[in-house]
Amino acid sequence: MNKLLIVGTVAFDAIETPFGKTDKILGGAATYIGLSASFFNLQSAIVSVVGDDFPQEHLDLLTSKNIDISGIEIVKGGKTFFWSGLYHNDLNSRDTLVTELNVLADFQPKVPQNYKDADVVMLGNLHPLVQSSVLDQLEKKPKLVVLDTMNFWMDCALPELLDVIKRVDVITINDEEARQLSGEYSLVKAAAKIQELGPKYVVIKKGEHGALLFHNREVFFAPALPLEDVFDPTGAGDTFAGGFSGFIAQSENISFGNMKNAIIYGSNLASFCVEKFGTERMESLSKAEVAIRLQQFKSLTQFDIEI
Repeated sequence: MNKLLIVGTVAFDAIETPFGKTDKILGGAATYIGLSASFFNLQSAIVSVVGDDFPQEHLDLLTSKNIDISGIEIVKGGKTFFWSGLYHNDLNSRDTLVTELNVLADFQPKVPQNYKDADVVMLGNLHPLVQSSVLDQLEKKPKLVVLDTMNFWMDCALPELLDVIKRVDVITINDEEARQLSGEYSLVKAAAKIQELGPKYVVIKKGEHGALLFHNREVFFAPALPLEDVFDPTGAGDTFAGGFSGFIAQSENISFGNMKNAIIYGSNLASFCVEKFGTERMESLSKAEVAIRLQQFKSLTQFDIEI
């Protein structure tokens, strides 16, 4: 069975949207990635850090999804990373109200020995030096390394980010970040510039407007499924990344054609994530529901046309 190594935050979030608000709930990039990837037939492990204020029930949830948590460091006397955000009416923009790095400030990732030969590595959104440190610990080159990042690192750690970008096969960013990283407004030109930095594949996420996949001169577009209810977009991008990397790890096929399928699987899982606050929907989601909605995605994009 193939191995997926997930690196990212395991955290607390407090979220307010036009549909309600939460107190501290389970969050973090690695959490969403792990829950999403758990729908595939593979072995997965999370590398992260939490404080001893992190409830055992959250760790038990990850274990119940067959996620190896031996790489999650628990710092005695430490406080877990906390983020609070307020979403605007369109849910596409948000204000960060609170960011408390806490134990994340001094995080030194330690890859479990039995995952140093991981087939696929999913580098969730973290400081580029942490992402590079994980790659340095691997004992063999993975079949695929996927990196997620954001504009914050482009603003404050660009040289370090460019160093780690050179070492990855796939980068996933949103359209605004792609434009900032490349200096190009056209997403086609932006993707070409980013490929010159190292990644063979560029995935540009466009939220409710779907996702684009670029490889050399090939382009693929996957729409997002129109949903009646969107409560909380937090974690949607990470859920997408978990579905994308999980599908690739399970299928052992890293061709452009198979990545098209991975984009659809990632988009499908992300469409569930936004239906409730935090990880709630992903915790209760069944494989039967995933299969039914996958058929909806197929119907949404399938048509006959005479040429």
